[in-house]
Amino acid sequence: MKTTYWIGHTIFRAAAKAFFRYQVVGRDKLVQSGSVLIASNHESFLDPPLVGIAYDDDVFYLARKTLFRGPCSWLYPRWNAIPVDQDAPDMSSLKRIVKILRGGERVVVFPEGARTLDGKLQPGEAGVGLIAVKSQALIQPVRIFGAREALPRGSGRLRFYPITIVVGEAMVLTAKERNAKGRAAYQAISDRIMVGIAQIKHPSDQ
Repeated sequence: MKTTYWIGHTIFRAAAKAFFRYQVVGRDKLVQSGSVLIASNHESFLDPPLVGIAYDDDVFYLARKTLFRGPCSWLYPRWNAIPVDQDAPDMSSLKRIVKILRGGERVVVFPEGARTLDGKLQPGEAGVGLIAVKSQALIQPVRIFGAREALPRGSGRLRFYPITIVVGEAMVLTAKERNAKGRAAYQAISDRIMVGIAQIKHPSDQ
């Protein structure tokens, strides 16, 4: 693990435990090696590091291109952030994500694209299905609970609310999905990933 990444990982994990009573449920289900596309719901700006610190080793993240400014243009790449233009996605970013996955790394994605406003899951975007097909990576669904209450979309006020990451069963593309082509087919894979996330329940609801 790179030094700058490790420092950030250590600080954020300690802070998450201290202020949000952060816990990971189903840690034994986490795939710890090989190419893994980590698919999570999206509740808050806190989500990327909250998912990342569930792992003991480093993972890669997608981040808005506009965030790579000033000191962040130096820091974010060292935190394994990959710049993505959400308004005009380009093939170079997609190819880089696929290359990282094919290299045996783990990449965190949020299929919904944007943070939820009401806490409900939103439809996934076809691009995640495309990444899954091109990379042939294993898919690890996880679900975040409490991040929206801690820092909801549109708010600058942080609340010390309990946050839990629940890990779902890993998903493998079917033979048909591995050879999928076209937006409709990619969307169907994204939809299946979202179903996998939706099936993950908070421990109190089980």
